[in-house]
Amino acid sequence: MANRKYIHWQDDGVEKIPPNEAEDIQAVADMINSMQKAQYNSHRHCYTGTHARTQGIVKGILVVKSDLPKHLKQSMFARGGEYPVVCRYSSEPGDPGLDDRIPQPRGFAMKVFNVSGEMFDSTKTSQDIEFNSTPALDLADAKTTKEIIDLRINYGGNKPELYKKLEARPDTDLQKFRDSVRNTHLESTRQYSQTAYRFGEYVAKYCLVPSSETQKKLYEETVKPEEQESDILSKWLQNFHETHDAEYLLQFQLCENLEDQPVEYAGKVWDPEMYPWQTVATLVVPKQDSFNYELKSFWEDHMRIDPWLGLKSLQPLGSPNRLRRVVYPASSKLRRIMNGRKEVHVSSMDQIP
Repeated sequence: MANRKYIHWQDDGVEKIPPNEAEDIQAVADMINSMQKAQYNSHRHCYTGTHARTQGIVKGILVVKSDLPKHLKQSMFARGGEYPVVCRYSSEPGDPGLDDRIPQPRGFAMKVFNVSGEMFDSTKTSQDIEFNSTPALDLADAKTTKEIIDLRINYGGNKPELYKKLEARPDTDLQKFRDSVRNTHLESTRQYSQTAYRFGEYVAKYCLVPSSETQKKLYEETVKPEEQESDILSKWLQNFHETHDAEYLLQFQLCENLEDQPVEYAGKVWDPEMYPWQTVATLVVPKQDSFNYELKSFWEDHMRIDPWLGLKSLQPLGSPNRLRRVVYPASSKLRRIMNGRKEVHVSSMDQIP
């Protein structure tokens, strides 16, 4: 793998900003805020525009391998070491009351502490890493995001009509896939970055792979709506973390062909057979209570996950990530205003309840 020709992050064609993208991004930020206000009207509390339902929060250690080959010794993975982390499991839609028995993409976010290097925000010492359970992103670029969010706002309560609109699109399979995902135990769920990032000198996507035998066996445990309750996913997590350690492999998939591995459009999966995943670190989570009410409240009301505050050597790339650079702070700002809470930029595990 060390002898393959990887795309440099500054090569021509890695990023191509289309006309009117800034206008599309601002329109999405405004729509996300309107969705947050609608949820506030239902719950009298303001949540994030997506990943609103917390399924569990755990603390662990990210162990970077010390014997990585040169092409993987990039950014914070240049040297072996251990980093404290706090991680949140979530359901991806923006409804905090979403029934766990409804199949939808699930999320995982990780805040890594004690990170050194040049940051986008020089006052920060943590790196945020976020994942989704589907390898391709249906909100594949800013234009697509504007169109799809608009459809969800207008027809989200009328699925037949929404599907009519989606089936008229060339990306209908990508847009409908979210409703047919396997609804399985979160501890067995592989998670993906979906979008591309700078990886030191190169460009890459990343994923998180459950690696303990106990976690792998849970893959066959799927939600049975007629037998289980609406919070089954968080209950399964609690039961698991009370009695088991968890372990995940953090892997990177390097970009070698921009036509086959687009950066601007995140709706295409990079073929893992042609472009293999390579392990750089292991996430270890010891036994603990995964549903601590104080920690859940602190995360939702005060914390923010945003890779644009982290290392420049892990810069988010492509249209979906340029969108996030505007939407994330706009969403966070509205939450603080409507909930009467201040944002806390957590810099160490000591600040975590």
